[in-house]
Amino acid sequence: MSTTSHNKPQPSSNALLLLITRLHFYIGLFIGPFIFIAALTGTLYVISPQIENAIYKEVLTTQSVGDNQPLARQIAAAKSHLTSDLSLFAVRPAPEQGDTTRIMFLDSSAQHSGTRAVFVDPITLEVKGNLPVYGTSGILPLRTTIDFMHRQLLLGEVGRYYSELAASWLWIAALGGLFLWYQGGKKNTAEFAAKTEHLRKRRRHYQVGLCLFVGLIFVSITGLTWSKWAGDNISTLRNNIGWVTPSVNQDLSANTHDTMMSDEHADHPNHSSHSSHSSHSSHSSHHDMATKKQPVEKFENIDLLFDGVLNAAREAGIDANTLEIRPSFTKDKAWRVSEVDRSWPTQVDSVAVDASTMTVTSRADFATFPLVAKLIRWGIDAHMGVLFGVANQIILAIFGVSLCLMIIWGYKMWWIRRPQAGSTSKPLLQAWGKLSFSQKILTLLITIALSISMPVMGVSLLVFLLIDLYRWKRH
Repeated sequence: MSTTSHNKPQPSSNALLLLITRLHFYIGLFIGPFIFIAALTGTLYVISPQIENAIYKEVLTTQSVGDNQPLARQIAAAKSHLTSDLSLFAVRPAPEQGDTTRIMFLDSSAQHSGTRAVFVDPITLEVKGNLPVYGTSGILPLRTTIDFMHRQLLLGEVGRYYSELAASWLWIAALGGLFLWYQGGKKNTAEFAAKTEHLRKRRRHYQVGLCLFVGLIFVSITGLTWSKWAGDNISTLRNNIGWVTPSVNQDLSANTHDTMMSDEHADHPNHSSHSSHSSHSSHSSHHDMATKKQPVEKFENIDLLFDGVLNAAREAGIDANTLEIRPSFTKDKAWRVSEVDRSWPTQVDSVAVDASTMTVTSRADFATFPLVAKLIRWGIDAHMGVLFGVANQIILAIFGVSLCLMIIWGYKMWWIRRPQAGSTSKPLLQAWGKLSFSQKILTLLITIALSISMPVMGVSLLVFLLIDLYRWKRH
């Protein structure tokens, strides 16, 4: 009698294994295609820089030799090339000999980015091209198209749900797969892998999954920071606990050198200005009110100020070859000069320059960033394949292709072992019903917390449960 009791399986233990098995299956069956597309388009993106450089070589490079012309003359050359009156947005001086300067304008007709760059030979002032550019990395039309395929399938804001769906479930699928392997997959694959086609594919699926495990968690978490709903929740959490990235304060009316906070994902131009800091005295408050009533003085010809602002930034330690100058058209806001080299070692220092006096009023140096802000910066750049250059690209390309293969093998496993007509596997809800009371409460609390944090995952989980309930009732 004691032997019978000893051999009797524990219902809650078996139910937990079955619950995770069914959930892992649902993720693979329904979310797998979205993860596959995200992995494929992401792989295309990380291998595209060299292709883009080759396609747009005539625009990006020049054979001229000599001294660079002043930025004011380069801007004038770019403006003379325009067929419509566009607002000057930023200037990226030629990083090295043989590169062109980017004079960037706001242009609503530039798809996705809203920014257009006129590429000027800094020596001869010849206009080499006119193309839409996007993001801090300044990607051109080819990579922009691939980027938006990866992000939203070129469907606009509604398309962002696809990538958020994939990122929300990927880390859960990875953890579930690791649990299933630990609970018995490793034993089964070692003992029976050579016997059937199903088990051979199962072994490949497990082995690739184990090799990619850390990467799956990494790309899932970093990908969620770009998402609409979960990304907003992550930003709110970071702000609440102080995990924010410092940025320069461009407000000159407040007479402060404090830094502000920036968003690492802010690829779109931000035309809104930060509000000034509140005053701590009634005298200052009246002064601020009087200042607001006065008309803001504008610069007469900002083109002539770029060289002076650049020199002031260089003297302040902005030494990266690749940088961007964003002007202010009014004298109450400082200009911003930022390093935009995201490779290793990272050069993303920035300073605010008062163009009236050519003095630095605020700065944000990467060396002084909090550790969390640095890790976030590095994580995002590694996700994009730019942190370690070609090595980063190769690793992500291998990762993306392997993930696609793992999904294909998962579907083949399901097809070989798919239920025959009239049969059905045990439903997800039935497995949950066999959990112990404490396990039910724990899984329910975790599910609620994750659904609130990642609403797209929560809605899709509800769809899973409705499908599961329908299958249960039907059979």
